[in-house]
Amino acid sequence: QMCDKFTVCENSMEMLVRNNLNLPKVTEEDGCLLDKCLRKISSGLYMFQTYLAYVQETFSSEKQNIESLCYSTGHLARTLRQMVRNPNEVVIPDSAAQKSLRAKLRSDKTWIEKITTHLILRDFTSFMEKTVRAIRYLQNTRSFSV
Repeated sequence: QMCDKFTVCENSMEMLVRNNLNLPKVTEEDGCLLDKCLRKISSGLYMFQTYLAYVQETFSSEKQNIESLCYSTGHLARTLRQMVRNPNEVVIPDSAAQKSLRAKLRSDKTWIEKITTHLILRDFTSFMEKTVRAIRYLQNTRSFSV
């Protein structure tokens, strides 16, 4: 939808290459031992909430969908955190860190805001695809249910 509405996908390769956002990722190195995996995913989801709040501010034409996405992300992060042996090990950004990050993301150039929104949504999609794979793996190899 962003490509159609804002035409940011065709002429923005240099911005996509320069992606300097520090978005959460689930990597092969994380492995997927139950506790470690759930802790990493939950921490990533909490981090993405700040990025999704930015998307909500800048992608107003899809306000209802983004609100639903933010709510679901928060719910999943809390659910997975409760499943970790020591929930305090899940990294949750404090309000000062969230405020600082949102300030860094803002730009006075609409085009940069659109590209940033595109990058966040693209990486969130990738993160969620890997999360689904990891949870399916855990369900198939352990007595584990979400």
